[in-house]
Amino acid sequence: MPVCLSSASVRRPAANIRRSARVAGHFGEFLQGRLGAGGPLALVTVPCPALELRAVRLPGRMPGLWQGGRPVLSRAQLMTLAARLGTGPGRLRLRAGMPPGGGAGASTAALLATIRCLAPHALSAGEEAALCLALEGATDPLMYPAPGRLLWAPRAARVLGRLPPEPAFEVVGGFCGGGRRTDPADTAFADITDLVEAWRVTPDPAGRARLASESARRCHALRGGPDPAPLLDLGRRLGALGVVAAHTGTAQGLLFAPGTAPSGSEAALRAAGLGQVLRFRTGGGRR
Repeated sequence: MPVCLSSASVRRPAANIRRSARVAGHFGEFLQGRLGAGGPLALVTVPCPALELRAVRLPGRMPGLWQGGRPVLSRAQLMTLAARLGTGPGRLRLRAGMPPGGGAGASTAALLATIRCLAPHALSAGEEAALCLALEGATDPLMYPAPGRLLWAPRAARVLGRLPPEPAFEVVGGFCGGGRRTDPADTAFADITDLVEAWRVTPDPAGRARLASESARRCHALRGGPDPAPLLDLGRRLGALGVVAAHTGTAQGLLFAPGTAPSGSEAALRAAGLGQVLRFRTGGGRR
């Protein structure tokens, strides 16, 4: 049920208080698809500390919204959030490090950072997820402290199960073309029941990289979008274990064992047509 805090039950933040929030994004999904033909849509996200969204609520009673060159939040969403939280919107500044529609969590991060700037008191992860879902109809699990260990239902904003620790990968990736925003009504995804079951019992990074590559392949075969095959070929030449991709976006990356990505990997991905190329780590030894 969406969170709705009435102004009668909460104290409005003082107009002269400056608040800020930082939310890390993600980089596509290790896995995403249906759990059975009629089952829920589920995903295992790829936490990405290298991509973040920062928000600042500035003093002042007149509402305002500034987002630089990457607008990710609408004025209507800002006003709706303020009304649900029982507070004034203030003057909000957002700066997104990830491209909107890229499959890196820009929308969820913007909503979450805004909630944390406006809310009169800290909300639980479940309450934050419910608010994000109410405003967009789909959400990533960025409000949880270890999102990569959750089997997540993005169209229901709930945890379907707990997973083993994230695999330790060095990821080199980027974005292929313009953004594609998620359609909350779209549930035409491949069945990944077998991949989720294998993910739970596969301890080694190489095995999990194969599962992530297969999820990306199934998604492209059914839905189109950026083809993972050329990136897989490039990865074999560079010594990658597999690929990772946004299943509703344009993020694509190579999965390497930590410390094994060649120094020329970024240049190779740029030559292959990817933009905003970055390198980060997941799981053990993250930095």
